[in-house]
Amino acid sequence: MKRFWLVLLSLGLVMAFSASAFAVDVKFSGSYYAAGMYLDQTDLAKGGSGGNQSAAFYYQRLQVNMDFIVSPGLKLVTRIDALDRIWGGARGEAPGLDQSSYSIATRTDEQNIALNLMYVEYASPIGMFQVGYIHDNAWGLQNGFGQSDVNGHATGGIQYILPVGPFYFGGIIYKEQDNSYSSVTPTQASNDVDWDRYILWVLYNFKGGDVGILGGWDRNAAYKPLGLLVNVFYLQPKFTVKVGPVKVEGMFYYGWGSQAPETPYVLGAPPNVSMQEIMGDLDVNVNLGMFYFGGQFAYMSGDNGSDPHNVKGSWDGGGLDWNPCLIMFNNDLTYWVGGINAPGGLNQSSTGTGTGIGMTNAWFFQVDGGVRPIPKLDIKAAVSYAMADQVPTGYSSDKSYGWELDVTGTYKITNNLSYMLGVGYWWAGDYYKGLTAENNQIHDDYMIINKLTLTF
Repeated sequence: MKRFWLVLLSLGLVMAFSASAFAVDVKFSGSYYAAGMYLDQTDLAKGGSGGNQSAAFYYQRLQVNMDFIVSPGLKLVTRIDALDRIWGGARGEAPGLDQSSYSIATRTDEQNIALNLMYVEYASPIGMFQVGYIHDNAWGLQNGFGQSDVNGHATGGIQYILPVGPFYFGGIIYKEQDNSYSSVTPTQASNDVDWDRYILWVLYNFKGGDVGILGGWDRNAAYKPLGLLVNVFYLQPKFTVKVGPVKVEGMFYYGWGSQAPETPYVLGAPPNVSMQEIMGDLDVNVNLGMFYFGGQFAYMSGDNGSDPHNVKGSWDGGGLDWNPCLIMFNNDLTYWVGGINAPGGLNQSSTGTGTGIGMTNAWFFQVDGGVRPIPKLDIKAAVSYAMADQVPTGYSSDKSYGWELDVTGTYKITNNLSYMLGVGYWWAGDYYKGLTAENNQIHDDYMIINKLTLTF
């Protein structure tokens, strides 16, 4: 009998200490990569102090998604970024880079461990609610155009999603920047100096694709101390269609707004600025089993700076998740190496990437194709050409960013482990010659990269 009560007591203690485990189910997913990169030129200038400088190092990134499922329809969604660093490299922030453009954490945080996503998701009888630091800039295409979500961009906000048959309706309120009086901003004298974003969207799913549209309003009062109030509106329709082996996806963006002075009749007040931007992307892919091919066209309006009262582009971009080339407009390259410099101060940071919004001011064309000789091996080649929509006033009249040839091979070692080897060669265009184009000479550039990726 004593043995029976001892066993019963032991079982009770096990149940008591395991109660929390029974209440919450945790699901993990994520990815880890380790890569090695060699970039032949970090400065396109031929000769001079900035020329003939290369970069070569190993680097890694870990992302872990953790969903704490409290009950059916209720969970806490989180994501951790950890040991995001160059092997043996110096720690710290990148000079002059606003790290918040890439992540809600600092670069120093991510070199150790950082929480970059955390929100409650509740699937109620009247729709789904997401509250916390939620996904931002996630309305885009499967090729990454228009998105900055994978690279860690999250914003505090509330999202509501209502499914009605094949339709999904959504609304989001984002707090992009808060400058209210608080313990960390005790000198703030006004509460109306925040940056808020309001979004409505609808998506229709059908067999073989989807179509939808997003509309947004950004009210940015953060510049009120300088006398400015910024209001920007935008519409983003998109679609995906798959018919047999052919898949087509596209998105169009039209944004308009103004930077209006709060005190327009006061001497020295900033001018009234009209803002407009047009962007779009069309991507076609044909999958024939062993062989595949496709093409892509993208456009982002630019501004030459000649009229300070009218800004016609370059205040939004193609997104940080869109990396169409290994060198040109590759946001990962800018994150790890930095912007590739050029004569006259023009570089890839100032002409389309590294600014936290992705490629801007560009016409972009690409054709690609590949072969899978065996199921585990994928060999792909892409030829790309890019040119500026506008050239800054006073700079070279040539608009060419140049041509690039990329060849990659990816071998699937297991279902969750793959190895990629890639080579990219960039014939840099004369756009980068800068102010005195006839006197400046520039290099071509090339890169070699290999990457081991684990998904789980």
